[in-house]
Amino acid sequence: MMYKFRSRADSDLFMNQAPAERILGIIGKQPAPQGIIEPADMERAIAALQAAVEEDERSRGGDAAQGGAPAAGQAITLRQRAWPFLQLLKRSQEADTPVVWGV
Repeated sequence: MMYKFRSRADSDLFMNQAPAERILGIIGKQPAPQGIIEPADMERAIAALQAAVEEDERSRGGDAAQGGAPAAGQAITLRQRAWPFLQLLKRSQEADTPVVWGV
């Protein structure tokens, strides 16, 4: 299943099921075919996701902090997965518009 996140503030964001559900779990949303993140909830969601990225980098020993493309055989980091979603949340928060999926 693919998730399609939509907001009037930015382009649509498509994510595969596993990374999308991991990010939704981090920000306190239940993975579901449909959902919404209200502008009032975005500051908390952004903070939770940024904290999870920092924790992921600490657990990897700081190697993930370099960013960029992963070397052959390396997993894609949470920072790389979360960056487009964070941008969508930030732009939506600035525009005071929700992020929705499945509608």
